[in-house]
Amino acid sequence: MHDAVGKGHMTQPDMTHLCHKGAQIAVKVTPRASRNRVVVDVDGAIRVYVTAAPENGKATAAARALLARSMGVPKTRLSLIRGRTARDKVFRLD
Repeated sequence: MHDAVGKGHMTQPDMTHLCHKGAQIAVKVTPRASRNRVVVDVDGAIRVYVTAAPENGKATAAARALLARSMGVPKTRLSLIRGRTARDKVFRLD
């Protein structure tokens, strides 16, 4: 596993290969984690851990912001296209 994105003290994974318009990024979100972070498994699977609770879209919003930061793009460029209430989500880069 490759750790990424915390509060500036962790190394971000290189996710620039995902930064092209129309890219669909599949992630598994874990709400109520002990800290916010993005982890890329050796097989390339992206896991986003957020401290937010899974209520009223808070965990999804936190995951979107964290993923955008790790990709180096504004969060407004990431749209949720699948998984509004599920842990498995797919975002599209607009």
